[in-house]
Amino acid sequence: MRRMEFKMERPGLLEPGQKITVTEGLLPSNYYYTIDPSLAMSVNIPFRDRLKSREGVVVDIVENARGFYVTAEFDE
Repeated sequence: MRRMEFKMERPGLLEPGQKITVTEGLLPSNYYYTIDPSLAMSVNIPFRDRLKSREGVVVDIVENARGFYVTAEFDE
């Protein structure tokens, strides 16, 4: 299992236990992932750490001073 963190701008868009799909984006030297349909976005991920699975489950949502952070788990 692999866990990844995503930043969500507004509360209530996702909830723990919810199944999600992600879309992969490509930058010149990194990938990034977006929870469909544009609910949350990952940090930039180096090529060597590319996500193999496109479906996962939300395991936690944390609110702090910078916003809402979604932790999702993927089968890898």
